[in-house]
Amino acid sequence: MTPEILVSAVLITDADGRALVVRKNGTTTFMQPGGKPEPGESAAEAAVRELNEELGIEISVDQLRPLGRHRAAAANEPGHTVVADAFALTIDPAGIAPRAEIAEALWITPDTDVPLAPLSTEVLLPLAWPRA
Repeated sequence: MTPEILVSAVLITDADGRALVVRKNGTTTFMQPGGKPEPGESAAEAAVRELNEELGIEISVDQLRPLGRHRAAAANEPGHTVVADAFALTIDPAGIAPRAEIAEALWITPDTDVPLAPLSTEVLLPLAWPRA
């Protein structure tokens, strides 16, 4: 059985329909912000904490819209599967900046050409940009 990594991931969009993706230090693949829950932390609490640590976004748990639990190949851990409790959030992009282990944060559209994690391409971004 493939080892699993449990994370919380947040599909963040703005009023123009762009989606926020981040790239961690030492990696080349972009993905939705989020991370691993700490002991005793709910998936939503982990998402709120990670958004604050990684991007300076201050929100409450009740601002997140649950998108369910999804699986995909892990982007930065070969041979692993990421199991993501996913959430959606629409915010104003002003003041968002990379912090902690985040090297870069980008607002993308369906036409943006950057390397994206399987969870982003297979599950989360199609929720933001459904095909007609």
